[in-house]
Amino acid sequence: MLSFDYTPPALPEAMPGAVRRRQIFYVPGYDPEGRTRYRLLFVRELTRYAKRFGQPKPRIGPATLEADGLVQSWTVADEPATGSARTHYDVLLWDDLVVRDFRRWRLISAGLLVLGTLHAVLGGQMLRFYRLNWKYGNVILYPFVLLVGLVLATLAIAGFVHAHLGDGFGHSLGWPLWATVPLGLLAGLGWVKAIEAMLNRIFFWQLLNDWVFNWQHGQGWRPDYETRLTAFTDHVIARLAAFAEAGTPIDEVILLGHSSGALTAVEVAARLLARDPDLGTGSTSLALVTLGSGLPLVAIQPRAHGLRAEIADLCTSPRLVWVDYQAPQDWMNFPGFNPVRDLPLALGDRPIANPLVRSARFREIIGPETYRRVRWRPFRMHFQFLMANDRPGAYDFFAMTLGPQRVRARVFDPAPMPSAEPTGRAGEAALATK
Repeated sequence: MLSFDYTPPALPEAMPGAVRRRQIFYVPGYDPEGRTRYRLLFVRELTRYAKRFGQPKPRIGPATLEADGLVQSWTVADEPATGSARTHYDVLLWDDLVVRDFRRWRLISAGLLVLGTLHAVLGGQMLRFYRLNWKYGNVILYPFVLLVGLVLATLAIAGFVHAHLGDGFGHSLGWPLWATVPLGLLAGLGWVKAIEAMLNRIFFWQLLNDWVFNWQHGQGWRPDYETRLTAFTDHVIARLAAFAEAGTPIDEVILLGHSSGALTAVEVAARLLARDPDLGTGSTSLALVTLGSGLPLVAIQPRAHGLRAEIADLCTSPRLVWVDYQAPQDWMNFPGFNPVRDLPLALGDRPIANPLVRSARFREIIGPETYRRVRWRPFRMHFQFLMANDRPGAYDFFAMTLGPQRVRARVFDPAPMPSAEPTGRAGEAALATK
């Protein structure tokens, strides 16, 4: 397979030394269950990871939620036997904004989907999405096509009811038009309501609201999200200041985002560098890691000038290392996308320092039995970025976030796994059941 790995010419120099203490700020994707899903996923997958690769049982501290409900935190103890770091993990939550979107009146959400999709098609953005990844193009159009089908089916049911209650057939009841039309529409809408559970199982509302959010964000119509970005930036600054005041040295800080959260991590990183001129200049290395990113969904939109300016600043900043992991097997990312090449960035004559683009190589780290079972399950494959490997590989979520290597060092020279052999079919079967 053709490699899309990219190393920028002015990549910042490596910082020496192993990581003994690490601070992670993790941003989940567009998920209404963020404050419950990711803690459970982390504990489950780290436990499997330790068992699979012969590591000590992980010692994960209890989760705490800050009073404002925006940050969930826990710690993972270091393990001298494996040289791992003591890690403090903060999940930056924005699922309340997602829940608010899900509670929006359905007809409004459907109308926004139509407007956003037509805007992207007529503006040429949809074609660019397809060129970057035809699978993701299908994911974007999926709720629109399904919505059209639902509307046609609803109209057909409404017409059937109207015809049988009004004057449409010889055996119809002959009810007046003012009664049959509303009753027909109610019957059609009632059918849609009746299949609500099925629509949720096939991720219709999830993908509909996700696309609407990205379109609104690209148009600058999400002030609630902008406010949350400011709150996240404030929290990161306050957390690092608290470590400094306590005299607790932090060797590495990672801003980590998955899926739509990768975009959030990018925006927070840019704001951090702008607000704190000393961040990333001392003995603490700063890394931005984006996993399965949907960054082009917003960055390509013509009105996203501010976001592209932030991306340009990150691409030319020597104060952090930005690593973007992609996977061709994941339907919901853009493998091969490189913001330096694929976005109209105002870089000027500034040297290109970021991002490092790497493939997660899912075919190598997922066992063949598991792969056969999950290859047509887009959401399961999308979450592989956050899950335990079946096999050792260069991409390893837990080695990257808990191990002794700094992010930059791990990209170029990943340390070997503690155990050469995973647990085999039993481990693969456990993953395949999800």
